[in-house]
Amino acid sequence: MEFNEKLQELRKHKKLTQEELADALYVSRTAISKWESGRGYPNIESLKAIAKFFGVTIDELLSSNELLSLAEEDNKQTTKHLHDLIFSLLDISIAMFFFLPFFGQKANGLIQEVSLLSLSEISIWLKTTYFAVVIAIIASGILTLALQNFQGAFWLKNKTTISLILNAVGAFIFIISSQPYASAFLFIFLLIKVLMLIKNR
Repeated sequence: MEFNEKLQELRKHKKLTQEELADALYVSRTAISKWESGRGYPNIESLKAIAKFFGVTIDELLSSNELLSLAEEDNKQTTKHLHDLIFSLLDISIAMFFFLPFFGQKANGLIQEVSLLSLSEISIWLKTTYFAVVIAIIASGILTLALQNFQGAFWLKNKTTISLILNAVGAFIFIISSQPYASAFLFIFLLIKVLMLIKNR
């Protein structure tokens, strides 16, 4: 007997509706419906809660193949969360550009190293572009961190691509405007992200 059939049998034996079981397990009725129809499995925590609620073991709920599939899925989710965490922290750390001397500017015939906030000897358009790029990268990191459990199809599919594109655009802009430290920093972060993606494939 498969997990979905066992769950239905246990629920009906206790004379519970899907709604009542969902309330008892602190999940949505949609989640119960999905599990009972065989369209998905609960995560490890929900599985423990189900086993405890019905007074059975996890081994009794799942076949060996199902247990293996669940372990693999849980491992994928953990890796995905770690990947998102690293990407978001790298992006948010770009905020240091505002305060640390990553930018060069000419003043009195000398090149001074200054922070983005102190950068003054460039055109307003270029400075605005720098601010826009840095803020966009930071915003991408904050959104990735804040929406780790968000299941929107567009976001799930494109958040990594958005982060990579913003990093690449930032590095390119800093290279063509002769800001070697800022561009090198962004390029290193871009390289770390690409290597992570290659490793996780």
